[in-house]
Amino acid sequence: MLDADDRFPDVEDAHIIRLGHTLDALGCAALPPLAEQRMRGLATRTRPFLEQAELVIIVAGLGGGTGTGASHEFARQAKLHGATVLSIAALPFDHQPTRKKIAQAEIKRLEHHSDVCVQLSLDRLARQARDRGKDWSMGSEWVEDLIDGLVRTLLSMGLINLDLMDLRAIVQHKGASTMLVGTGHHDQLEGLYNATIKAPLAPMNVAGAKGCLLQIEGGMGMTIGQVDEIATALTSAVDSEAQVILGARVSPDLEGTIRIVMLLSGIGED
Repeated sequence: MLDADDRFPDVEDAHIIRLGHTLDALGCAALPPLAEQRMRGLATRTRPFLEQAELVIIVAGLGGGTGTGASHEFARQAKLHGATVLSIAALPFDHQPTRKKIAQAEIKRLEHHSDVCVQLSLDRLARQARDRGKDWSMGSEWVEDLIDGLVRTLLSMGLINLDLMDLRAIVQHKGASTMLVGTGHHDQLEGLYNATIKAPLAPMNVAGAKGCLLQIEGGMGMTIGQVDEIATALTSAVDSEAQVILGARVSPDLEGTIRIVMLLSGIGED
């Protein structure tokens, strides 16, 4: 965790890296260059665990100083050590023009140093939370589901296994990329499909994607027919010659539920 202050709960075995001599809620005072400079100066601190990392997942809020400036520098360091880097970047609300301008100016740098960079729209996240009668600031389930599903996809054995080599094969396609996650009842596949495609992401047309990594995970009642139906529906919009890698796994803790994790790459390429 970078610049975690007293508002963060204690996390066992976590690496806490401070981007300055003092630690408070002010962070890097909305100055991305300051955060970038401090992060670069801490390269010797990050080297011991980045040297051992094969996959790095970065979750950052853009528009301020710390997340905007440190995230792309941390991603750059991870890439130098040979890691595959997946970033999830939360973009400011439309009513925060100053923060949004900062985020738009820096997002390209994070994309450059990431194999996949997911742009999360806080406006869409808040709107979807309101539709469910929830406080938007407590609606981080989508991010949690995405990360948990992705990590379990790569680390757990399944009916059809996916691993880091499959992930690397998909992210090598040139063009934009993104990730989707959806959870629903195993007998309501249309609702599951809608939950997946209505992710709270910044607008992006994923039609014609050249690469697709699709993991379908469900409880003991999940059938091969359901896996096939879901895979067919979700891959219908990708390029007809797209590289599609499918994984499937039965997880007892998802009884009555199916979760989909989908990574798309090569978006927007002719």
